[in-house]
Amino acid sequence: MTGFPPNPGDTLIFENDRVRVWSMTLAPGQMFDFHQHHHDHVVLWPDAGLAQAQELGDEDWGLVQEARPGFVLYRTVGHRKPLTPHRIRNLGDETVTHYVVELLERSPKPDAEPWTFNDRGEIREETR
Repeated sequence: MTGFPPNPGDTLIFENDRVRVWSMTLAPGQMFDFHQHHHDHVVLWPDAGLAQAQELGDEDWGLVQEARPGFVLYRTVGHRKPLTPHRIRNLGDETVTHYVVELLERSPKPDAEPWTFNDRGEIREETR
């Protein structure tokens, strides 16, 4: 799976030798097209939002992120390969911005692991 942008956001807002921070702003119904995550990362939702993701090759938009203010997610990507390319869209009626903090050091895990997150939101499988 090559040829997909490694940018997990639309604007790079900070970078040093250990972290890279992106913002992603989506208007209602707007989509951020296929991209890949190459690094373990943290996603921060400062405000409420509702987004849905679709992995490359899937017919359905299956993974829903329902965020309340302060929703934080962590994803281990692992060091063997990047995540499957995916795209995301805003299902809500308001413009939303979330932040992706990439941890640039080699992942201590060989393979991807499921999302972990706090109690200010949820991730669920749903088709829509």
